Amino acid sequence: MAKCAICEKGAHFGNNVSHSHRKSPKMWKSNVKSVRVKTEGGAQKMYVCTSCLKSGRVERA
Repeated sequence: MAKCAICEKGAHFGNNVSHSHRKSPKMWKSNVKSVRVKTEGGAQKMYVCTSCLKSGRVERA
C-alpha cells in the first residue's frame, strides 16, 4: 500500500467489532493517488493523498 509523499499517511489497522463483540481484523486504506507534481527540477510523479491535493500543499504539473 502506497504512502503519501507529503504527510506520510498510509493504511490504518484495527478490528471490526460485531454486535456480539467478536473481533476480526480490519484495514482502512487512505485515498492515495499517483499524480504528476511540480518540483524544483521539473515535473515528478509521486503518491499524494487527496487531502493534500485539496488543501493546496501540492501543485499539479
